[in-house]
Amino acid sequence: MTTSWPVLLGTALALSSVPALLASTYLGVLAIVARRRAAPGIRGMSTTRFDVIVPAHNEEGGIGSTLASLKSVVYPSELVRVIVVADNCTDDTAARARAAGALVLERWDPERRGKGYAVAHGVEASLAHGFADAVAVVDADTTVSTNLLAAFDAGVSAGHDALQAHYGVRNPNDSRRTRLASLGFALFHGVRSAARERLRLSCGLRGNGMCFRTALLRRVPPRAFSVAEDVEYGIHLGLEGVRVAYVGEAQVVGEMPTKSDASRAQRERWEGGRRALARQYIPALLRRAVARRDAVMLDLALDLLVPPLSRVVAWIIVGWTLSAVALIWTGSARLALALWTAAALSILAYIVRGCTMSQLGVRSAGDLVWGPAYMLWKLSVSRRPASAGDEWVRTIREPSRGIR
Repeated sequence: MTTSWPVLLGTALALSSVPALLASTYLGVLAIVARRRAAPGIRGMSTTRFDVIVPAHNEEGGIGSTLASLKSVVYPSELVRVIVVADNCTDDTAARARAAGALVLERWDPERRGKGYAVAHGVEASLAHGFADAVAVVDADTTVSTNLLAAFDAGVSAGHDALQAHYGVRNPNDSRRTRLASLGFALFHGVRSAARERLRLSCGLRGNGMCFRTALLRRVPPRAFSVAEDVEYGIHLGLEGVRVAYVGEAQVVGEMPTKSDASRAQRERWEGGRRALARQYIPALLRRAVARRDAVMLDLALDLLVPPLSRVVAWIIVGWTLSAVALIWTGSARLALALWTAAALSILAYIVRGCTMSQLGVRSAGDLVWGPAYMLWKLSVSRRPASAGDEWVRTIREPSRGIR
């Protein structure tokens, strides 16, 4: 019996929805599970000694404000050292960091450049000195909440080996682009991380606002030197059975570029780095997840498997539109349209949850009117090849803001 072409079309559209439906369902479930965690009550005397490492490359314009922010943290000063790693700097970063009271390590190695090498250098020096019980990492263009170290102290005291504070946008109201970036951070850093914490999964590392016990750093040294060194080290920890706990009550906020060229350079690094890690690590994560029945490693693999949100949304729009047209034209794509609609509703739930968790609240929903243009821009970025090499690539900031 010959199958008619309308039936074949409907079947093809239904099958093509499966990857998008799986990705959107994963994100939708995280949106349902995600909850803001209330800050824990005031603890007794703080005892954790911290080295706060600030990797910096030509940051003379902003290093002072970052160090001032770290000085404002409410925590016993005798339990804290701030270490700036001036990595391959050709400006006055080191001098300005010393003037601000930081311990400065100047590193010069033209062959091995990049944030991963700077962090590893700082960690090695910290472990050799033996002062700290835990090491925090904060970017050189960052403002931190005053409870950052107290929150890390509570996490360390609770037995966590690795911690990640919430990472947000410092300048969300500068432009429509930064407001959309703030929503993106709320989705990726907020919704996903909060949900994973409730599920006792690893929230992963975001590169800024991280903290590690020194015992863990000795056991699993930070030897991640790719463009996405933070994600890579988080995977290394997962493969070693270490869960990164989310400390959402504390936060670090970084400056986001307002102009397209700077945003494009930044996005190319993020997207390209994650694609390279997906190819490298997903097979190993899936094998170990099955062999060990380990939900943490399975979730780390799923996180890498899920495409960028812009790509998922574009996929759903095209699939839903084709299915609707096919149903009207042939009357045989009802299942396909139902599947694509389910995917769209899951993504909608995810985005709405991000709006409620973002710094801008419901106001960010108004910026979604510009979502299609932003999505097309992001798709043009995601089609570019992954950046090769590991050297520092500084994001261009507006000079008027005095950052970088």
